[in-house]
Amino acid sequence: MTTSSKAIELIPAIDIIEGKCVRLSKGDYNTKKVYNENPLEVALQFENHGITRLHLVDLDGAKAGRIINYKVLETIAAKTSLVIDFGGGLKSSDDLKIAFESGATMVTGGSIAVKNPAEFESWIQKYGSEKIILGSDVKDRKIAVSGWTETSQLDLFDFLKGYIEKGIRQTICTDICKDGMLQGPSLELYKEILESFPGLYLVASGGVSSMKDIELLEEARVNAVIFGKAIYEGRISMPDLEKRLR
Repeated sequence: MTTSSKAIELIPAIDIIEGKCVRLSKGDYNTKKVYNENPLEVALQFENHGITRLHLVDLDGAKAGRIINYKVLETIAAKTSLVIDFGGGLKSSDDLKIAFESGATMVTGGSIAVKNPAEFESWIQKYGSEKIILGSDVKDRKIAVSGWTETSQLDLFDFLKGYIEKGIRQTICTDICKDGMLQGPSLELYKEILESFPGLYLVASGGVSSMKDIELLEEARVNAVIFGKAIYEGRISMPDLEKRLR
């Protein structure tokens, strides 16, 4: 029995390195594990089991600081009807243009929102809050940037407050310590965020290891959840997702 009035939105993630579907642990590129050479195949499986939204991350782009795997985005957008939110290395208006032209419905900006707030604000003004998602990658309550290789001195709650005032309505909040570790999500942190910012559409990310974790997030009234490794490692099955979506 859930206390939430609305079902949590289920968003599987596909992380891309060299055009392949991979997963990392805590964002460490040395922990890379390839799960499928063909990300389209994975995206089609998700769609066939009732998933409607996909979180697609260009890990090569995150490292390089510019969009790289836009061809993968283009292929998935052309061959599925998934709503794709795309992130990883988006640093300029040109990157954004490529992402949207390649079929992204929404884009996520994380490092850019810290390092070049004026540019990020211009995106919010130009494209609107339904197309621009704030990436709040957090380590010990501080915002991390550059593919999580650096932690800033920015407090998560100050960061969120500042961007909500500038029009942001949706954030993907990833607890780096939990990411890819299959040890459960940061429930208490998410509850605190929702208490502080009740109008924010909060997407939890990192640590999901089972359907039970998803149920706990739903009970905490978290709006949506991103998960990756749990499904690739068989902790959550496609039939589980389909049943949940029905």
